[in-house]
Amino acid sequence: MALPHLRLGPIDVGFPIVQAALSGYSDWPMRLVARRRGASYALCEVMLDQFLVTVKDQRRKNRHFLRISDEERPVGGQLMGAEPQQFAAGARKLVEAGYDVIDINFGCPVKKVLGRCRGGYHLSQPEVALEIVRRTREAVPPQIPVTVKMRRGLDDTQESRDNFFTILDGAFDAGVAAITVHGRTVMQRYIGPSRWEFLAEVKRHVGPSRTILGSGDLFTPQACLDMIAQTGINGVTVARGAIGNPWIFAQCRALSAGEPLPPPPTLFEQRDTMFEHFQLAQELYGDDRVGPQMRKFGIKYAALHPQHLIVREAFTKVRSLDDWRRALAEWYAEDLPGCYPDPAIHRTSTCEDAA
Repeated sequence: MALPHLRLGPIDVGFPIVQAALSGYSDWPMRLVARRRGASYALCEVMLDQFLVTVKDQRRKNRHFLRISDEERPVGGQLMGAEPQQFAAGARKLVEAGYDVIDINFGCPVKKVLGRCRGGYHLSQPEVALEIVRRTREAVPPQIPVTVKMRRGLDDTQESRDNFFTILDGAFDAGVAAITVHGRTVMQRYIGPSRWEFLAEVKRHVGPSRTILGSGDLFTPQACLDMIAQTGINGVTVARGAIGNPWIFAQCRALSAGEPLPPPPTLFEQRDTMFEHFQLAQELYGDDRVGPQMRKFGIKYAALHPQHLIVREAFTKVRSLDDWRRALAEWYAEDLPGCYPDPAIHRTSTCEDAA
C-alpha cells in the first residue's frame, strides 16, 4: 500500500505516519529517537500559552520544553490555552524558539484542563475557538503552517456535532494547513473504541484538497495503514502506540512498501535504543533529573520484552543512571528475540493528552 506524501502547507513531511504530541512524553529525546527510527515528523509535548509568554529560556528546569535540533526538522510545537490574545503570543514564542509548525490543541480531555477552559473545552464554544485560530494564524509568519488537533466533539449530542463542523470548516477557511481528528469525544477520554467511520465522514466533508489526519487506537503498524485505507484521510498521528516503541514507524514504512512486517527488535536492539534514549535525556535534563524522567519510558519499553511484567517492575525502581544500567545489564544481557507490544497494555494506559 504505497502512501502519498503528507504536506503541511509548504512543508513536505513525506511519509504520512507521524508521532503525535504527548503531554509529559514527546520531549526532544523521544522525538529524536523516533525520527532516527522512521518517523517523518513529530510534535512536542503540549505547552501552555501562559507558560511560554513568561518562561525564561535560560532557566534550567524549563529549557527542555524548547529544545530543538536540526536533525528532527520539521518539528511541530503544540499550544494550549484559554484566551485568544495570549494564545497568539504563545504561538509567536514557539516560532521564535524555532518550531516549524504551530499546532493548536482543541482535544485534551483532562478534567483540570477542561476546568480552566482549555483543550477540548473549546469544542463547546466555536466562536472563541475560531478567534483563537484566526489570531494564531495572523500572529505566525505565513511560511509557518498552523494546524489544529480536535476530538470529534465534546460529547455525542447534536449540538456537539454541529460545533465540531463549525470549527472544522471555519479553521480551514482561516488558513490552517491540516486538522487532526481523534475519533473519540472529549467526555470519552480513552474509554471505548475510536470511531474511525467518523474520520471517513470528515474527510468526505472537507474534500480532497484539504488535509485531515487521524488519531485513536493506533497501536500496531497495520492499524496505522488500515486507518488511512478505511477512511481516506491523508495521514495518521501515533500517540500512545509510540511510547517505548519507536520501531513502529519503520514497521509502517515496510508494510507500506509491500514488505513483510519486520520482526520486533531483539533485546540487544532494545537495549541500545534505550541507552541512547537515556543519554539524550541525560544531556537535556542533567544527572539529577534524568532518572525519574526516564523511569516512565523504561516501563513502556518493557512491553517489548518477553518477560515484560517482571522487567516493567524493575524499571519502576529506576532512580539514576546506575539504576538504568543495572536494569539493562540484568534483563538485556542476552540477545533474545523481542516481542510486539500487546495493544491491550496501551489501551488501558492514559497520558495527560495522548493526542
